[in-house]
Amino acid sequence: MSTTAITYIGGPTVLLDYANLRIVTDPTFDAPQTYAEPGSTTLVKTHGPGIPRSELGPVDLVLLSHHGHKDNLDYEGLELIAQGIPTLSTVMAANDLFGGSVIGLDGWETFEIGAVTITAVPALHGPPGSERRSGPVIGFVLQAPDEPTVYVSGDNASLPLVGQIADRFAPIDIAVLNAGAARVPAVDAPLTLTSADAVAAARMLGAKRVVGVHTEDWAHFSENRANLEAAFDGTDLLVATPRGERVQFYWGV
Repeated sequence: MSTTAITYIGGPTVLLDYANLRIVTDPTFDAPQTYAEPGSTTLVKTHGPGIPRSELGPVDLVLLSHHGHKDNLDYEGLELIAQGIPTLSTVMAANDLFGGSVIGLDGWETFEIGAVTITAVPALHGPPGSERRSGPVIGFVLQAPDEPTVYVSGDNASLPLVGQIADRFAPIDIAVLNAGAARVPAVDAPLTLTSADAVAAARMLGAKRVVGVHTEDWAHFSENRANLEAAFDGTDLLVATPRGERVQFYWGV
């Protein structure tokens, strides 16, 4: 019987134990602070990580949906990937970030590590036309023999793109969905899934379990964990993932 486990660290960041690999998503390990950069929206982090980077232990792979926003890759996250850990991300991230460990993937391209095949899947960080402001973003689907199929959405706000992913991969066993309906003053629309959209995405994917992330720790998230739980009320899909606690998923016989 395969055991997959997820430890919620904070914001969009989880530690995923999968097919004998330790995988980190969108690494954010900084202490609370304000990020003010010329020409960019000021972002405020309100809560530190459930596990400090110094206590994370070995990491085999990083899944980085995009690199241009501090709520997906902060200073401590940069220090993590600077160790040379293989990091899957966009082609732009591979061009912009240091070293040869960042591997850029376009939508539907695959990467293999150990027994795991990872497919980069399309994402849109906001309403149609957001690419020019938000930059490219990708999500990921993980598959391995005798393991659950896992979808990691990254900062995707597009249900039509979820439909494309469902056409190829449904049913998804575990969907890690970035929700929180992130908003910034310059864009009059959510930049990530709303709670209602997360429910719709889960249904489209035929998801058996949902791990909801990206609902806490940042001031520009307009919906919180309570909103997400209310949206999933009446279903058994949303998994409780207390900060810093390892949650196991048992699959197969």
